[in-house]
Amino acid sequence: MDNTRLEEVLRRAEQALDEKDAALVRAVFESYAYVADLVEDKNTSIRRLRQLFFGARTEKTEAVVGRNSENPDSVPQPGAIADAAIAADKPAPSKPIEPNATAASQGHGRNGADAYRGAVRIEVPHPSLTAGQACPACGEGTVYEKAPGVLVRITGQPPLAAKVYVLQKLRCNLCGQVFTAPAPEEARGQKYDATAGSMIGLLKYGTGLPFNRLGGLQGRLEVPLPASTQWDIVRAVAANLAPSFTELIRQAAQGDVLHNDDTTVKILELMDQGGRQGALVDAERDVIEADDRSGLYTSGVVALRDGHRVALFFSGRRHAGENLAQVLAHRAAELPPPIQMCDALSRNLPGNLQTIVSNCLAHARRQFVDVFDRSPGPCRHLLEALAVVYHNDAIARKEKLSPGASAISSGSEPADDAATARLADAAAE
Repeated sequence: MDNTRLEEVLRRAEQALDEKDAALVRAVFESYAYVADLVEDKNTSIRRLRQLFFGARTEKTEAVVGRNSENPDSVPQPGAIADAAIAADKPAPSKPIEPNATAASQGHGRNGADAYRGAVRIEVPHPSLTAGQACPACGEGTVYEKAPGVLVRITGQPPLAAKVYVLQKLRCNLCGQVFTAPAPEEARGQKYDATAGSMIGLLKYGTGLPFNRLGGLQGRLEVPLPASTQWDIVRAVAANLAPSFTELIRQAAQGDVLHNDDTTVKILELMDQGGRQGALVDAERDVIEADDRSGLYTSGVVALRDGHRVALFFSGRRHAGENLAQVLAHRAAELPPPIQMCDALSRNLPGNLQTIVSNCLAHARRQFVDVFDRSPGPCRHLLEALAVVYHNDAIARKEKLSPGASAISSGSEPADDAATARLADAAAE
């Protein structure tokens, strides 16, 4: 029920009743308004919980606000029915960017032979012919080279394969001298070469395959590789990769745009009190008070520079902002402040180091989607304004333009200004 109508009824009741009865009626009205507000909050929470468990079917603007906008204050921009999914390079439902543009033909979904860059390539010559010889079919022509035929054959194997070299041994029956066949060149060296350590590291930290699970798989495929052995191999390889990781940090620090965020992580060594105290004592790199920090986090920092991406991950007690500060400490002094893309949590900021903060628009948009049922008017205006921005971002991605150039040429700035002004008015009210 409208609060304004309730106030009018309450004023009329106060005029007709004495002071005590009017106070009682007012208390009843206020209790009703409070409970109604709680119910609305409860419905909103249930909706978010349902989406968390079962997933939202869609957050498209037209699905949230309706296909036809009835709000006179809505943004009358072309492509206003676009949605957040457009930002992922999906085509906008509005008119095409170019009238004469034709849709790209759909592929067949299969990979061509050129896609298998990691495959072993085996050249197979013709068994009886070479270029320049006479044609065996007509006897008059000459055969010449043309594009070869290609066959792709894929076989299965354990994640880490093994080769067993059986070296023949001969022993003299008189003097007892033993003669062993020399090992081939590829068999000389360590039992676990560098590629084995790299593969274990990729499976564990790149795809999330635990050591125990990989050990079980290897055992079932009869190429045993115990979990404890995997850790020793990875630790030895990590020491060799440390200079490369340091250089990646330096390269990421020079990026034009940096994204950072974190999530919780379990590190068994740091979860007990003794391990925690040991982790907090590092005079060179960490200065953290034991009483103020108990959580464990994995922070991701992705830097964009010259069309390349550098992804860094840090696990420990530092937040995303503290890890970003560690990265930006390697930034060249002559470079301008980078753009920092993150959500609005204060722990994502890099302390005293200066960045141009650009908070995540998708997070903010989702908050308005969640409360659309409670405040449809303001939420509709903002969601349709953001739809224009997402639409223009899709154009920038497709045309490989910078986001700023797309905003100027396609009209995102008026939509941004209108949404900002609307929010400022709402805050003032």
